[in-house]
Amino acid sequence: MRILLVEDDPTTSKSIELMLTHANLNVYTTDLGEEGIDLAKLYDYDLILLDLGLPDMNGHEVLRQLRLARVETPILILSGTDDTDSKIKGFGFGADDYLTKPFHRDELVARIHAIIRRSKGHAQSVIRTGEVNVNLDAKTVDVGGKTVHLTGKEYQMLELLSLRKGTTLTKEMFLNHLYGGMDEPELKIIDVFICKLRKKLSTATGGDNYIETVWGRGYVLRDPEPEALDETRIAIGA
Repeated sequence: MRILLVEDDPTTSKSIELMLTHANLNVYTTDLGEEGIDLAKLYDYDLILLDLGLPDMNGHEVLRQLRLARVETPILILSGTDDTDSKIKGFGFGADDYLTKPFHRDELVARIHAIIRRSKGHAQSVIRTGEVNVNLDAKTVDVGGKTVHLTGKEYQMLELLSLRKGTTLTKEMFLNHLYGGMDEPELKIIDVFICKLRKKLSTATGGDNYIETVWGRGYVLRDPEPEALDETRIAIGA
């Protein structure tokens, strides 16, 4: 998952970055509100962490401009004040949550996961596709309780496919998700990752493939058709 952190205090920013990196989240930082707005418009993030006390502009104004620009990325406000008016103003401008500093790492990570799940239409931390279970909190994948061992990049791709199940994702979207615009390899690397991911999932499920190729566009993760499930049950019963 890709997180944009807009925080001007270098000590706080580094501390939060370490917290989230430890939780296997990809963090991108800026200390300016204007740059935060530009980055949020340009790149695809799963969530924005927004400090209110920025040097160039107020965090509430950053939030307001993002929503006016139709940036729908979930936003979690981080503030050193537990002021009710500030919270009301933040929610009024379109914030998804508000967390007062100082906070515990586990609470921040839990809130981030919960907000992202809700934004993608998933209430639970585990997304199931056929026999494949993706645990967004534990960053694990299993089939029938048996762990499927994926590399970091393979997991990130399956996580993105799962969060946007049924939506065709382009290779450019995968590259942006994996590398964030920095030192990006060629597009064909995505085909390699998908091929390896498919093989591991097929081996774990006994031959099932839930990742479809949309020729000329990209890849999509789909739930198996009900008829396919019925045929499987009949075959097992036979």
